[in-house]
Amino acid sequence: LLVLALFVLKSYIAKRNHNDELAFKNSQISKQKQLVDEKQKEILDSITYAKRLQSAILPPNDFVQKHLSKFFIYYQPKDIVAGDFYWAEKVEDKFFIAAADSTGHGVPGAMVSVVCSNALNRAIKEFKLTDTGKILDKTRELVLETFEKSASEVKDGMDISLLCIDSKNQSIFWSGANNPLWYIQDAELKEIKADKQPIGKTDSPKPFTTHEIKYKENTTFYLFTDGLADQFGGPNGKKFKYKQFSDLLIKNNNLSQKQQADIINKAFSDWKGDLEQVDDVCVIGIKL
Repeated sequence: LLVLALFVLKSYIAKRNHNDELAFKNSQISKQKQLVDEKQKEILDSITYAKRLQSAILPPNDFVQKHLSKFFIYYQPKDIVAGDFYWAEKVEDKFFIAAADSTGHGVPGAMVSVVCSNALNRAIKEFKLTDTGKILDKTRELVLETFEKSASEVKDGMDISLLCIDSKNQSIFWSGANNPLWYIQDAELKEIKADKQPIGKTDSPKPFTTHEIKYKENTTFYLFTDGLADQFGGPNGKKFKYKQFSDLLIKNNNLSQKQQADIINKAFSDWKGDLEQVDDVCVIGIKL
């Protein structure tokens, strides 16, 4: 009986120690989970506030609407904040609008976008430039100047499609860094190729080209970044690609700007499906 009692007591103590150890582990896991949740909330709150700051560099819809009667801006960041941004400014009779793609996305991309947007503003307001090619030249200079202050080498910058509408002289000017300009005129899509260099550090920098486009009513201009064309999806998980994108624009060119934006949104969403969005997306359509 004594041996049996000792065995039962030993088993009871072992079970109690196991339960105490399990309770301690569960308590530690609960504390760690609470700590992770708190840190995640702090990070999300910070990024959400950063989105408010980044949104401040984007031109308000009312401002664009004041100068363009028919337009749409389809803007779909990959994360809460984005490397892609759109930009607009008015100088006398000239209205400038751009779709830009800063290096990266998320928080790093958003920080670069602020530097690049500020450089565009300075090129026009401080240096009084109105030629689109010269604006990009100066913007590159200012971006490089900002990053050269760093002790480590920074190669960040942006690709951009910059359009200028000179309403007084009924002229259209455009310059691009890596991203082209598409416009549909008389039911035909035409392309002006961009200079193959970024707004940023490059081995052989050249002055950006200013293209003049003959003004013609009922022409629709499209400025865009590479996010839509590079999105994986569809039945085989392949890229959307520029051919499908251009076909979509040609097919729906006669629709209103809002309808075109809705169609682009649906096409992007349907193609992406359940796959992760790979990059920020920005498409601007302007009908004159």
